[in-house]
Amino acid sequence: MFARATGLVKLVGLCLAAGVLLAAVMFPVVGGLGLASNRAADTVDQTSGELAKGELPLVTTVLDMNGAPIAYLYDQYRIPVSFDQISDTMKAAIIAIEDKRFFEHGGVDWQGIARAAAKAGADGEVSQGASTLTQQYVKNYLAFVIGGGSDEAYEKATEATAARKLREARVALQLEQVMTKNEILTAYLNIVPFGNGTYGVGAAAKAYFDTTPDKLTVPQAAMLAGLVNQPSVLNPGNGVEAAIKRRNTVIDRMRDNNAFGQDKAAAEAKATEFKAAEAGVVPDLKLLPNGCVGAGDGPVYGFFCRYLVDYLTKYGFTEDQLLRGGYTIKTTMDPVATRAAKEAAEGQVPKDTEGVANAMAVVEPGADKHRVRALAANRDFGNNAEAGQSAYSLPAEVTRFGAGSIYKVFTAAAALDKGVTGIDKEIDVPNVYTSKVFKDGSKPYTVRNYSNGTDQKMTLTKALATSPNTGFIILEEKAGLDNVVDMAYKLGLRETMHDVNNAGDPLKADGSNGPSQGDQFKQDNSGSFTLGPGATSVLELSNVAATIVSHGTWCPPTPVEEVIDRDGKPVPLKEPACDQAVAPELADSLAVGMSQDAVSGTAAGAAKGFGRPMIGKTGTTENYWSVAFIGATPQYAGAVMTFTDGVAPQIICNAAAPRLCGNGGTIGLTGGEVAAPTWFNAMKVIHEGKPVVPLPPAAPKYK
Repeated sequence: MFARATGLVKLVGLCLAAGVLLAAVMFPVVGGLGLASNRAADTVDQTSGELAKGELPLVTTVLDMNGAPIAYLYDQYRIPVSFDQISDTMKAAIIAIEDKRFFEHGGVDWQGIARAAAKAGADGEVSQGASTLTQQYVKNYLAFVIGGGSDEAYEKATEATAARKLREARVALQLEQVMTKNEILTAYLNIVPFGNGTYGVGAAAKAYFDTTPDKLTVPQAAMLAGLVNQPSVLNPGNGVEAAIKRRNTVIDRMRDNNAFGQDKAAAEAKATEFKAAEAGVVPDLKLLPNGCVGAGDGPVYGFFCRYLVDYLTKYGFTEDQLLRGGYTIKTTMDPVATRAAKEAAEGQVPKDTEGVANAMAVVEPGADKHRVRALAANRDFGNNAEAGQSAYSLPAEVTRFGAGSIYKVFTAAAALDKGVTGIDKEIDVPNVYTSKVFKDGSKPYTVRNYSNGTDQKMTLTKALATSPNTGFIILEEKAGLDNVVDMAYKLGLRETMHDVNNAGDPLKADGSNGPSQGDQFKQDNSGSFTLGPGATSVLELSNVAATIVSHGTWCPPTPVEEVIDRDGKPVPLKEPACDQAVAPELADSLAVGMSQDAVSGTAAGAAKGFGRPMIGKTGTTENYWSVAFIGATPQYAGAVMTFTDGVAPQIICNAAAPRLCGNGGTIGLTGGEVAAPTWFNAMKVIHEGKPVVPLPPAAPKYK
């Protein structure tokens, strides 16, 4: 008796609901009726218009310089399709199981509501939902588009309240006035989830059957149609038995809805045949790779992908836009250069070497753009350290380790700029020197050369090749530390000098963990700057070399050629403009001054067989925790850093292969031993087939 009474109450409620909905059709409400979404101020009319437009979250595709896909970024895996690209069997299957009167009602199935009300009156339970495809489209749009697919949004879009159902029905009624039935059916099939992270029939057909929606057979279409009821439970990725059982229920509904013709015997025979078919699901679901982990066959593109995402979010995009916008991003990544850098880095330091990373960046110089052609490391980009992976952007981010004597390039450039010396002029290079300007705490600052030499003087060009410490401390005194630090910024260490502190940590907006690394060296009057002890970015070192051989023009190291939106229109980026960092004559003269390292300097052993005019400079930090090399031809610039990436930094020693060897009294690796060979091994491949281009001549002013 109580159940019957409860059913009568529900019957009255449903009748009242029907009355309200009829009134809504006859007297449209303008504004004020909020929706069950995360934007409570939206009106029904606004949301109806948004649903009619139907702009869905789409996959962003990342392409290399040749137009080949290298990665995909998405929140929802979806392949949008048109009405004509969906098989009639798929349309018949979804209508049969979800809304058999779809082409007869106006958005709300009054007969279905009446049946539900009658059922409620008979047994006290509403066992028939009476939710149309149009209403389901509204619900899914609110949950997965407006709400972004969050748990909160899904709960709001599906909450079991009369108010929510009324609002959903009202929007459905409005949609039926502005969209055709075919448009609504297509929109529904493009938005609904099918399990395993797939949304829409395009992605589902590809994932489960490795086909397209227009080629779906009856058993395939019926299986997909059955998934939308409970996609996480019924999808064949979790086991085919439940999926086949549900599929066969759909086939029966299709038969009952005359999808196989009105001849009952023939329709029954077809249904029996279709239900006997095997599941037909591909052994390995064809799911689209998502994100930077695993990008590229190998994988080898993950570090570039990570830098790309960071770059785009810094200069014009939000991460949500990238994951939902359906952009096509044409990048600057050269797959040949990337693989060459990867093989060279891993060839010198195997990926499973404990605590030793070897990272390389390659940038193409230019007057209007510095294109990043490769970012690679001996590690793969990923979260499994035991498999030789790293989640840190090793070639692109500012590491906490120094580049050693490479920073002498900035001292040389500042000395040339201030007229202190010229590339052919001799400078003092005593074996030991105590500075008259810089201090080591309360004591005078004393430096020694790596090895005692007989020369007490040498040209700046020879000094850049052989790297005596004392000579560059003297030049730093004469040129001024502030000018040397500023030169490092001008030539390319812009993030390194301005945006991080001495530990390499990004500066907080309130400056509480500052000052910047560059300001810290200035404030401390630290002469050690020219010896490169501070945090450094491999990519920015590469861009320094690119700036020098670009006749002094600095450009941001960009990974982006062009961004195209879903409508085929280019999207501008807010990238920094290129600037003339130093005079072209100064840059060209500095390049000539750096041209002997690969001939008779610290990189000569590694450079054998390269045979091209180039600039170069090795670097080794005083504690032997890191070594580096930068170099460039007029066609390509690059940098390599080998550094300790374990929890506790140690000296890197070079035995049969680089290894950690503690921190006690051991002379470790130098920049000419691992970093330089990595550079030359990669650049030999990258330069194959390219003409030999000479360096520009030095200006008389800077000789």
